[in-house]
Amino acid sequence: MQTKTGKFITIEGCEGVGKSTQVELLKKYCVDNNIDALFTREPGGTPIAERIRQIILDTASEGMYGLTELFLFSASRVEHMGKIIMPALYNNKIVFCDRFTDSTLAYQAYARGENETAVKFMNDVARLDITINCTIFLDVDPTEGFKRIASRGQADRMENMGIDFHKKVYEGFLDIAKNSPDRVVSVNGNRSIEEVHNDIIAVLKKRNIL
Repeated sequence: MQTKTGKFITIEGCEGVGKSTQVELLKKYCVDNNIDALFTREPGGTPIAERIRQIILDTASEGMYGLTELFLFSASRVEHMGKIIMPALYNNKIVFCDRFTDSTLAYQAYARGENETAVKFMNDVARLDITINCTIFLDVDPTEGFKRIASRGQADRMENMGIDFHKKVYEGFLDIAKNSPDRVVSVNGNRSIEEVHNDIIAVLKKRNIL
């Protein structure tokens, strides 16, 4: 049976923490240093998963049942894992994913109030037995994150959930980080883009990923 030989790294955080910016800097670092890496995101990554993403984030989907949202995230993840992430890991690539199972747990269980056991079960099923080698949690208070969102214009359905919702998401991420110290590394995102990037690179080097 084929086994995973690559490394799987996830980037997590609340809305407006700068994940997209840091992912782009990681891409540049990998290109500049001839590192064979794949960059992807959730929900999304494949044509079907991207269509599911559109449904999830569309403001017209307001009022969606929490379980519906959970099942959509899980369906997107199965497509993503089976068609993109697993093949790359089996071919010794480093895979960086913008959001993964921690986001599902923080948003659906901690913030939406769905049963935590059910969310963890769906996460376990949808990740197809692939484990995460390291998670970078960009730690920025949601109040600051919302200021950043406001400066960039129109928000999607998740960003429109309101500050109280996103405070629960943040508390969820903090709890996940506390309970998974061997996997999750918190990086202070309240500094310059360059400082945050340098810290991320240092973490990944220390973990023998880069």
